[in-house]
Amino acid sequence: MTGPPSLVIPQEISSYVLEGVELCDGLLRNMFLCLQINNIEPFCQDEIALYRHCVERRDKELRQRLQDSEHKLGSSMPLEQANERAARLESEVTKL
Repeated sequence: MTGPPSLVIPQEISSYVLEGVELCDGLLRNMFLCLQINNIEPFCQDEIALYRHCVERRDKELRQRLQDSEHKLGSSMPLEQANERAARLESEVTKL
């Protein structure tokens, strides 16, 4: 699959960001089950398409929630603390 890389969600806001989001785990399970049963990808195109669509929708929602959460958190912190947090998060992402 193509697209932006997976999100890195800071632990302190993960419960809010992930709350109520469809994680697509059932569709992933169905896709792997189809691949395991059929041993060949062409028979599983529906499952692959459903999973891909779910993941794209999930990632879009998570990115928006993450951006909103970081904005709220950053605006409630003192400037120096917000700058330190931004630098720490940037270094964590760079390590990946």
